[in-house]
Amino acid sequence: MRSVEPEPYLQAPQRAFMTDNPVDIIRFAADTFDSGAGCAIVTLTEIRGGAFRALGSQMAVRDDAAYCGYVSGGCVEAAVAAEAVAAIGTGRDRMLHLGEGSPFFDIVLPCGGGIILSIHVLRESASLRRVMASLDNRAPCSLKYDPGLETIAFGDWPGGTGWTDDCFLRCYRPQTRLLIYGRSIEMEATAGLARIAGYDVQASDDWRKPFSGIIDADTAVALLFHDPEHEIPALNAALNGTPFYIGALGSARTHERRSEKLRALGYRDHDIDRIKAPIGLFGRARDANTLALSVLADIAAARTAADCPAI
Repeated sequence: MRSVEPEPYLQAPQRAFMTDNPVDIIRFAADTFDSGAGCAIVTLTEIRGGAFRALGSQMAVRDDAAYCGYVSGGCVEAAVAAEAVAAIGTGRDRMLHLGEGSPFFDIVLPCGGGIILSIHVLRESASLRRVMASLDNRAPCSLKYDPGLETIAFGDWPGGTGWTDDCFLRCYRPQTRLLIYGRSIEMEATAGLARIAGYDVQASDDWRKPFSGIIDADTAVALLFHDPEHEIPALNAALNGTPFYIGALGSARTHERRSEKLRALGYRDHDIDRIKAPIGLFGRARDANTLALSVLADIAAARTAADCPAI
């Protein structure tokens, strides 16, 4: 079997910048289109076997072969960009198979599986702008790609990322927000690491003023007080909201005393069970940086589980 050569393109693909942030990718695509240049959005729409990236992972490719985003671990993105430039040249969408079952036998995915990519040549940027505006307002949203009509449409369709009625739904969620309460070096370490990880971080040492008005389903709450008496206002705000994660510092014995106080305030066991205590993915962190790693790993695991629930 011979290798299938991609259609000619003028320039070798070059990464414009490194990111796998969906908002960065969408903004690059929208800005490119609005500047008058050609652009395509590439979406991972099917996985066969294993894959490095999640379903719905995306790239944006400009007509000069500059691109951003990832649909794999970095091993196929240049080849994908070349195909996207060819699609832009024809003005038509196309599907691209890589790995297992692909005609490109010289492109092998390290994971051993196969992926199918949808390459959509942009014809408007309004849908992308609406995604950015929705996420800026912390509202989940979706793009529906119709390969038959070669169109994308903005909406707030329920459900997860995947195929439905011959269309591919790519769902987007707002940036993870982390609210940290505490008066300790652990709070500073956790806040610093979370900002590096790209979280929207708000930290406070004023236990009397909880962030009750900004807790939503994409928010995690971490209580890092060494004095449990200061936790109650923040716990009230968290338990009366919809955060995907609530964690509190302290031993198992400390948590039992915390639970007794909450029961006295009228909370039931199923409310208290929402609190991860002791906080963190692994126990007995004896320094601030280790605790910060433990807390953020636990929050990331909870976020992943919320985005990709077990079937």
